Amino acid sequence: MAMDSVYASHPRHFYLAVDRLQFKMQTVIELVARRPCFLIVVCCSTRNDLDSLCSPLPFVFCSALSQTHFLPPPNEDERSHMIIVTDACLPLLASGEFPLNAHLLINYELPAKKETYGRCLISRYCADGIVINMVVGGEVVTLKSIEESSTIVMQEMPMQILDFMKTILLLAFVNG
Repeated sequence: MAMDSVYASHPRHFYLAVDRLQFKMQTVIELVARRPCFLIVVCCSTRNDLDSLCSPLPFVFCSALSQTHFLPPPNEDERSHMIIVTDACLPLLASGEFPLNAHLLINYELPAKKETYGRCLISRYCADGIVINMVVGGEVVTLKSIEESSTIVMQEMPMQILDFMKTILLLAFVNG
């Protein structure tokens, strides 16, 4: 199977473990600052976390969702768009709401329930996307529990993650 077809048909799941909680924010900022131009969704669990994520990211288009509706602003195609959303604001596909169709999902915090993790994946679903789970220390055990209860294989995030993102963006553009 060609590498391009693997990227085009399956989301890739990675985790990024950091030593301390304060390193999570720094790592997200560095990752977002070097991103290719496409929609990024960052999921967190609480409104306080949403506020703390939005405040240090003024250089990126951030849309903190207090509702489940989002329309990107016109003429912003050259930049990435970032949606920072709490678990409670994820679109309910069963209710007819549309998925976010992001190519990059960053789980800033792991959801407390495995069902919420699955809903997060489905609501942002873009088949050729990348999922990055940010974990601190002991959260790796929770992440592995989610992995074992699903068919998802989560690998440690490689250094060349930006190359993966660029390939995905190119394939999404080519496939229309």
